[in-house]
Amino acid sequence: MWEWCADHHHSTYYRIAPRDNPTGPSQGTTRALRGGSYLCHDSYCNRYRNSARSADTPDSSTGNTGFRTVAGVASTTP
Repeated sequence: MWEWCADHHHSTYYRIAPRDNPTGPSQGTTRALRGGSYLCHDSYCNRYRNSARSADTPDSSTGNTGFRTVAGVASTTP
């Protein structure tokens, strides 16, 4: 499934971005999508990698795009 990211997207940004934890451009009209999709097939889609990026407008909706939620982990150190 494609995964929405908070980052704005620009097609050439990742050529010059830092290698570790690139945050995306500071502004833009599209947001980054990362990952791949169950709709992809080897004959026409090379987007199976987690690092693959694409873009779409924030108001778009598809059945193969989602997002992850993250929760902090409480420390168990005494």
